[in-house]
Amino acid sequence: MLSAVLDSLIAVLLVCRAASSQHSSNQCSWKGSGLTHNAHSRDVEQVYLRCSEGSLEWLYPTGALRVNLRTNLASSYKNLTVCIKPFKDSKGANIYLEKAGDLKLLVTEEDQVPNKVYCFGMDEGALFIQATPQMDISRKITGFQYELFKDRTVADLHNAPASCRPCNDMELLLAACTSDLVIRGTIRSVSHDQQQEESRIDIFADKIYRQKNKVFQPIGKSGKWLGHIKTLLHCGVKEGEGDFLFTGSMHFGDVQLGCAPRYKDFRRIYKEARDKGEIPCELTTD
Repeated sequence: MLSAVLDSLIAVLLVCRAASSQHSSNQCSWKGSGLTHNAHSRDVEQVYLRCSEGSLEWLYPTGALRVNLRTNLASSYKNLTVCIKPFKDSKGANIYLEKAGDLKLLVTEEDQVPNKVYCFGMDEGALFIQATPQMDISRKITGFQYELFKDRTVADLHNAPASCRPCNDMELLLAACTSDLVIRGTIRSVSHDQQQEESRIDIFADKIYRQKNKVFQPIGKSGKWLGHIKTLLHCGVKEGEGDFLFTGSMHFGDVQLGCAPRYKDFRRIYKEARDKGEIPCELTTD
């Protein structure tokens, strides 16, 4: 009898230990389960993220999470912007900003549109994620990617009308020297997504100057690469013939279009700046 009781007690302890460790985290991302909140549905779990980008995934959301963002970016919190991008089918919770005990609604469960980016100043408070009452939580997952930016005007990519205007010469030279992606290529096709309010530009690249991630992949032994860049739908991007210099910045796994002059115009601008000793970096031009 005593042996049976001990065996049962050990089994219960093992189940409790498994339930209490249903989360994983590193400096950049967190993944956890709301099942650990079943016994105390009003508990608020503290989550700490210490990178400039990462993700959060909360399975079976119950109770609430307070997400504390910390960063090593050389800037004060007043100059930092946080942007979050919900996962596809993210459901089960409302997202607030919490500061000194006050909650400000950022996005409701119903309004979490995939591919839409929601931004706020880091000094506005911590993210507070509160589960909504559910009859069945078995299919609910709340999750998003996040990124921190030093410049608020750059951060809110999906709400910046200025992002559609042509770059001036100095902006173009800086973009060619500092962007996450810099390539020379031709447009293969352009497609538009009305629902996501974005356009996709498929590109054949003849030369890769720089790419942060391997967005463009080689096509066999042809010496060319194939990849795509996205931009805002209201920019009205159209297909065009000839070579272009495409620049872009990497955000949430996609490259967002930056400056994109015709390559012959870029060569002219670059040569004029080089002759004056005003180029910010050296690039090989044909």
